Amino acid sequence: MDIKQIQDLIRFVSKSGVNEVSIEQENFKITIKTNEAPTYVNATIPAAQQAPLAAAPAPQPVSLPAAAPAAAEAAPAAVEASNYITVKSPMIGTFYRSSSPDKPSFVNVGDEISAGSVLCIIEAMKLFNEIESEVSGRIVKVLVDNASPVEYDQPLFLVEPK
Repeated sequence: MDIKQIQDLIRFVSKSGVNEVSIEQENFKITIKTNEAPTYVNATIPAAQQAPLAAAPAPQPVSLPAAAPAAAEAAPAAVEASNYITVKSPMIGTFYRSSSPDKPSFVNVGDEISAGSVLCIIEAMKLFNEIESEVSGRIVKVLVDNASPVEYDQPLFLVEPK
């Protein structure tokens, strides 16, 4: 398996609700575990006949008078951010803006990038994974500090598309 297949597998496992997946090939073995509660499915009963799990009701938002101005200020920022593409982390790890402390950052705010440009490195389990851009445009904002831990699907950069 290559790193892209492993990243796709991690995404699939995190979205599927499965607690653990193990894959074993000729000279390769990988186990992916999540911290979520396991989802139990009886494989002998067709899925259409299984009883659905009861979901906890979503909490209702409470409106406070003091929060109204803050919400009004957040709305223009949300409209402004909707024009940008968010580059998200494809994995859990440590975010680095450059290949080593004495090297310059891969990208800075205002830099023009093209699809395939290296944006950063995410270290996961002692492996340094270069994160490449899938879009062309201009870096508007770096959302993560250097050497900070990042989660799967966490926003890393805002890019203004060309």
